[in-house]
Parts: sequence; structure tokens; C-alpha cells
Amino acid sequence: MTGTLRAGKSYGSSREGRLRPHANGVLKLVLAAFLLLSSGCASMLGSVTQGFASNLSDAILDSDDPAMVRDGAPAYLILIDSLVSGSPDNAALLAQSAELHSAYAGAFVADAERAKKLHEKAKAQIFASTCASLTNGCDLDTRAFPDFLSWVQSRRASEVPELYSLASIWAGWIQANSDDFGAVAQLARVKALMTQVAELDGEHANGGAYLYLGVFETLLPPAMGGKPEIGKGHFERVLDISSGQHLMAKVMYADQYARLMFDRALHDQLLGEVLDAEAQAPGLTLMNTVAKEQAKELLDSADDYF
Repeated sequence: MTGTLRAGKSYGSSREGRLRPHANGVLKLVLAAFLLLSSGCASMLGSVTQGFASNLSDAILDSDDPAMVRDGAPAYLILIDSLVSGSPDNAALLAQSAELHSAYAGAFVADAERAKKLHEKAKAQIFASTCASLTNGCDLDTRAFPDFLSWVQSRRASEVPELYSLASIWAGWIQANSDDFGAVAQLARVKALMTQVAELDGEHANGGAYLYLGVFETLLPPAMGGKPEIGKGHFERVLDISSGQHLMAKVMYADQYARLMFDRALHDQLLGEVLDAEAQAPGLTLMNTVAKEQAKELLDSADDYF
């Protein structure tokens, strides 16, 4: 997605910035990752801390100041590192650390090599967490693809949060290593995971799985194997789930689909709707604030693109 993830990164696409879901774009979970203490970590620290962390999570998601979130993120990285150091085999802590490092790297780290290191750490942690928490969940990146697919399709609705975290962090790692064909080749595994999440609980993370799937299907034009009309349907599904309040979905719809199809009218309509919309929405305010910034950038560059 556009903006803080930086244009120019893509999964093997020739169009600048074609796949950008893991940072700004997507997803409540990605931006909420700065508050991961609100789940397992917080419960380990007691009810008072849990309540504090929950309130803090709500405050960040409902913040309209991305710069403040950016400036505060390193403190959470240090805190989560200290907690993991004390419980290195705790699956919940590993997952929380993975999500936090991945979110920070995707959203705020411009240096490519530093971002790669953070994403590598996040990937290792989420794989360790998945191995420990899900049945037969080890070696998911190296097992034969048919066996992997069979494992994915056997997952249950109760496992959706773990599957979604695994897929989104894995996607962030792939993007950070988009110059490595071996990494890009793993995109099919992420797509399979997101497809299963969408089938089991499509409303999870404000329809985040559909947002990823929309991006995946609009990476390439139809002549090169892309399926933009299917991607369009995924973007519209996110808007249905969020009652139109997920403004980043409209930004991605414009950037990924309308630009790919050279549909200037749709592009400008979607981005205009984002600029006119109210950013305030429960759990989406921070994301929507970023979306409005990105919508303006896309509109400002439209004459050069179309």
C-alpha cells in the first residue's frame, strides 16, 4: 500500500508499488499490532495491566495522529523483546512480538536492509509460534505445497487469528524480500492462508483477508495472468463488511484496480469519497487518517499516471 511502506516495492510487478498491503493498507491488525499487549501478554501481567493495555489499544486505533504512533513504537519493541527474553518459548508472546516487529518495519522503516532484518525476525517468531500453537504447524515454508495446502484446508474457525497473523507477517517478509525470487515464490502459500481465513471468518480484522486477496488478484493485468475483476470483488467485500468505513479499502481499490485498468473515473471517484469521508470510526480512525493522506497523494499524481 502507498505511503509509509514506500513506493517501489512489489512482488515481481513492473508497476511501482503494486503490492503494498502489509503496512498502511491493510489492516486493522497491522496498525493494531502496536498494542499487542492487549491479548495474551496482558493477561499474563494481571487484570490491571490488561485493562490498561486494552484501553491503550483502543486509543491508538482511534488516534488521528500517525506520527505519535510512529514515535512511540520503539518503546513497545523494547518492551516486547524483554518479555520474550524472559519466556522464549511462549507462543503468544512470540506471535505478539512478530506482529509488532512486522508492523513497525512495514510502516516506519525506510532503510531496506534494516527492514529486512526486522521482517526476518518477525517471520522466525511467527513460525515458531505457529509450530508451538497449531497442530502439525511446523516447517510450513518448506513442506511440499500439496501437504501445506492440505494443512491449511484442515484449519478451523477458532484458529483464524493465528492464521491471519501468520499470513500477514509472512506477506510482509515477502515484500521486504521482493528482490528474491525464492521469497516471492512463497506468495502462493500466503494466498492459500488468506483464502482459508476469508472462508472461515471473512469479517476478521475488518475484512483484512479480502483486502489482501484483492491486492493479490490485481498484481498483474489480465494478459499476464492477473484477475482484476475478482480482485475488485474482494475490495467491494471489504467495503460491505465495514459498511464503507474502511477508507483504506477504497484507496487500495483505486490504486490496485482502477490504475491497473486505467479507469480514471473510478479512480478519482473512490479517492474523492475517501477525502470527503469522516476519518473517525471505531477501530479504524488511525488507518483512515493514513488513507486520507494517501488518497491525496494518489490524486495529485493521477495526471502523470493516466
